[in-house]
Amino acid sequence: MKAFAKLIETLDSTNKTNDKLLALEEFFSSAPPQDKVWAIALFSGRRPRRSVNVSLLSQWATELAGIPPWLFSECYHATGDLSEAITLLLPMPDSTSERSLDEWIRFIISLSSKDNHEKEKLLKESLIELSYYERFIFIKIITGSFRIGVSSKIMVKALSKVTSIDTDQLSHRLSGNWDPLSISWEELISEEHAASESKPYPFFLAHALDDPSELGELSEWSAEWKWDGIRGQLIIRNGNAYLWSRGEEDVSEQFPEIIAAAKSIEGSMVLDGEILPYKDDRVMSFSSLQRRLGRKKQSKALLEDVPVVFYSYDVLELNGEDIRELPYIRRKKLLKDIIDRTASQTIHFAPVVEFSSLEDLRNKRLQSREFSSEGLMLKKLSGTYGTGRKRGEWWKWKIDPLTIDAVLIYAQPGSGRRASLYTDYTFGIWKGSELVPVAKAYSGLTDEEIGQVDKFIRANTLEKFGPVRVVRPELVFELGFEGIARSKRHKSGIAVRFPRILRWRTDKPASEADTVETVFDLLEKYGQA
Repeated sequence: MKAFAKLIETLDSTNKTNDKLLALEEFFSSAPPQDKVWAIALFSGRRPRRSVNVSLLSQWATELAGIPPWLFSECYHATGDLSEAITLLLPMPDSTSERSLDEWIRFIISLSSKDNHEKEKLLKESLIELSYYERFIFIKIITGSFRIGVSSKIMVKALSKVTSIDTDQLSHRLSGNWDPLSISWEELISEEHAASESKPYPFFLAHALDDPSELGELSEWSAEWKWDGIRGQLIIRNGNAYLWSRGEEDVSEQFPEIIAAAKSIEGSMVLDGEILPYKDDRVMSFSSLQRRLGRKKQSKALLEDVPVVFYSYDVLELNGEDIRELPYIRRKKLLKDIIDRTASQTIHFAPVVEFSSLEDLRNKRLQSREFSSEGLMLKKLSGTYGTGRKRGEWWKWKIDPLTIDAVLIYAQPGSGRRASLYTDYTFGIWKGSELVPVAKAYSGLTDEEIGQVDKFIRANTLEKFGPVRVVRPELVFELGFEGIARSKRHKSGIAVRFPRILRWRTDKPASEADTVETVFDLLEKYGQA
């Protein structure tokens, strides 16, 4: 645990990539094997489930610190982070535990089976034998909130230097669903682990593009619609089929119709594509797809109401051979042959967007919403299928966001360094003479603007509900969002996707903000079912 705490301290204190890389190399070179496994698991989001109620943990930490609850609450509010507040409030020990990271995490997991009295005793004993960063990590893991700013690319690069395994191969071996409680370090990085029947490949990601004229000769590029669904890899091996999301979650049970269709395909392969809700020959809204998520069992009514398809746009493996190094144009032809032979109503070949000139390509992008698309994907015909986000071969050229002008009506404090400022906003639009909530947003303002808005909120609070303040409805902001759909859950009847603040409309009074009627006009023009 000491070595891992030192690593976290270094990562937390620098923004320099080389410093982070060196710290990771040092840790992976010297840490016990199972600590390496847990470090990889934590950095890649494989955190143990929360084993202790946060309210109880706060209560026990307050008692251990010997302070009144109101003071603990004030400290928590000031830091904006429970782990940091507890870590700072408790006295530092004279000597610390020699338990490894693996031992501490197994201890944390074991707490789930204890009653609250035993949990309290064990936790209080543990908290006072940990140093600052050890304690900080310990609480983060207990509460299931461990998140450190290390990209998987940097972690894999460090591991590659330590293990002498190629980064692409290593990324593949670390992908998929593996359990840090049962897998060893040697098994995790082994070639045999990469050969698991259900294992996906690391996803290749695109960079945002401002202008396609930067790409050079357009004849070297292929265009496709950029779909707003769930990125997935469909794996067909040995007569079995598996469906993985980009978040490395096996979602096979959530989309049984895709699995059933895949099992009818002859041969073995791995297809890259998009899971999309699809009905009456058109793509439905992402909000409808969300109804299918997180359900292990899909009801017949839900399957009929929100049917899905898999739009495949790449093939990564064919008949047991990794073909990611083949040029994209060859992979695309192989994929077209596969889908044509399949003739499935559920697994589709993602259409190519034909264009004859730069002007034609710009016009096609402007038509994106007609196809329920977010814009265009531009892929180099000679390009390989890489790992992670690499510049140069895949680009996403999204359409401009939909916009509305809305009024700030509620606000609450942010978190982390913004815990002392009101930075989380709820915006409303007019429904007759009443402002009704339409979106929440917290990004898009400069630090200076955040300070000005915070000052306004404190001076113009009408009511308080816990941390939420009802604000005098005077400030207008232009909001941007990617999609719009009907919603029975929102008072406005509208749900918007990925809202963010584009600008503060200091030139506009609240009375001139948009209305439910104008937003429904957007829905009629650009919305989805």
